[in-house]
Amino acid sequence: MSQPDLTALLAKAKQMQARLAEVQRDLAQRRVEGTAGGGMVTVVSTGDLRILEIRIEPSLVASGDREMLQDLTAAAVNAALANAQRMVQEELQRQPAALRLD
Repeated sequence: MSQPDLTALLAKAKQMQARLAEVQRDLAQRRVEGTAGGGMVTVVSTGDLRILEIRIEPSLVASGDREMLQDLTAAAVNAALANAQRMVQEELQRQPAALRLD
């Protein structure tokens, strides 16, 4: 058996690492939304799972129903994060097999 070319192997690993970092930077710039209560609460998240924005319909605030506001906010945040995670998975599926996590 021949010995593996370690120089080529290291070069390939560095190339894969650079590509993965590029994909992560791209995903961090992308935005997704999650909503709850028929759009009464909307949350915007990035592909690196950061919450950028929470929009709440004024009528929901005016209703004074604090518990509903809390529940809808939590649901919208969870929806936004789930959408961001799905976006990340889909992007990784499009990448060469060496970058996939599956």
